[in-house]
Amino acid sequence: MVTERRKGERVTFERGIAAHMMGIDGTWRRDCTMEDISETGAKLTIEGSVEGLHLKEFFLLLSSTGLAYRRCELAWVNGDQIGVNFLKTGDKKKKAAARRSNADA
Repeated sequence: MVTERRKGERVTFERGIAAHMMGIDGTWRRDCTMEDISETGAKLTIEGSVEGLHLKEFFLLLSSTGLAYRRCELAWVNGDQIGVNFLKTGDKKKKAAARRSNADA
């Protein structure tokens, strides 16, 4: 039995939505298909190999012009599919502050 770990409701696309993944520094880009999405993340099918790509943090480009995008971190990998968590602005600062306060305790 599979346990659902997603926090928000999921929307599944019948045919998938064409999108692109791009490295934070812009040094790599991959075509992908967004299979489903929730408020907190998405499932992507990647075209081509992800080997050697820095997937800890990257952009998911949802428009051809790049004006609609989400900053992501890798959650899981299963073959050519990956799960991503969406990062909100300031998430890294909050995590770093939490680590500092835990270290002080």
